[in-house]
Amino acid sequence: MLQGLHRELFHDVLAYRLLPPMGTDGPVARRLPGFLRPYAAWRRHALVVAAAFLVLCVALQVGIGNGSGELFLVSGFLPAAAVLLTLARPVAAFWLSLLSTPFVAALGDHWDDFPWPAASFTAHLVVMTVVAARTRPRTAAWMWVISALYGFFAEVLINRGSGTNAPPFLVTAAVALLVVTLLHVRREAKEEVTAERTVTAQERSRRTLLEERTTIARELHDVVAHHMSVVAIQAEAAPYRVENPPPELEQAFVTIRENAVAALTELRRVLGVVRAEDYEAPDAPQPTLADLDGLIANVRDAGLAVDTAVTGAARELPPGVELSAYRIVQEGLSNVLRHAPGAVAKVEVSYVLGGLGLRIVNGPARGLVKPSPGAGHGITGMRERVTMLNGEMTAEPTAEGGYEVAAFIPVTAAVKEAS
Repeated sequence: MLQGLHRELFHDVLAYRLLPPMGTDGPVARRLPGFLRPYAAWRRHALVVAAAFLVLCVALQVGIGNGSGELFLVSGFLPAAAVLLTLARPVAAFWLSLLSTPFVAALGDHWDDFPWPAASFTAHLVVMTVVAARTRPRTAAWMWVISALYGFFAEVLINRGSGTNAPPFLVTAAVALLVVTLLHVRREAKEEVTAERTVTAQERSRRTLLEERTTIARELHDVVAHHMSVVAIQAEAAPYRVENPPPELEQAFVTIRENAVAALTELRRVLGVVRAEDYEAPDAPQPTLADLDGLIANVRDAGLAVDTAVTGAARELPPGVELSAYRIVQEGLSNVLRHAPGAVAKVEVSYVLGGLGLRIVNGPARGLVKPSPGAGHGITGMRERVTMLNGEMTAEPTAEGGYEVAAFIPVTAAVKEAS
């Protein structure tokens, strides 16, 4: 117990901890005029300075009422200095305020408000409140206990039979410190919740990324496995298509087949690491751009108005490009259904010399149906597919209030990579 007291109020009493300025992006600062907003960062310092000035005014008013204004003004400087000291050395400010209280009482020779003269009463309340806000709730409790002990011993040892203001002071101080402590605890809890939410969001984003990569790996496995199987079968059948093939050619085809089978085995082994236990391979073949008409028809049946436009000479693309392009269009239209119900969407597919261009754009939501956001996997999955194929993608709101997803997949890079 005494160790806690020593740590809070005796250890490193003169520690220099300047009160930092506040941010200017809060709700209070945003309501100020532009020329005053930079000064809003110092509003806490201004409040402390105003409190010190108030202490001086209280001392002067009491002194004038008793015919000794100069003396009481002088006795108000120590409490005011304690208030100002909270800006740089909060613990030292508490001890200065407490130890100066009997000196101020003796200097003013005013015992009607004992053991806290009016200036010290005000100053000590302000000091305890500011120090409690700048330190920990445990420090606030120890300050109140020490102030209560001072009030008790002052009544026993110094009191001349006059009235006492210790109970009102201790009650007022307890209420003020309780409010500050509650705000302190609330702020810490809010910071912890914010930190936990940040970590949760990062973990969710990381998990989403892994899930999308796993899905892409499963789909590409079917494409690559198909081609590797074709290579193995053709390598096994090739020697029979040539009459009297030389032994070197037969051995070359055998080697090709063995390497293809080995690669296929390793591919399946690696995929087994990322495949979920409850995953079931699809019976239907992987979709391609030739299946876009069926996808558009299904989306239209769901109530989404979709316009399509195909530019350039349609040609067969590598299976990975066909699959990724189909999935990008599929996810883009799904996002329109979820986030902008009732909007009009447009799908553009551009066959250009260097690759394939995709554009899915929609207008603002219409009607009474409310958006139903999903898990946030859509944009992440599309970016992963485009990045995997060395492409580029943008996803951003439009000036009309809608959303646009544009992607370009370089076919030549994909072909070289596949080979």
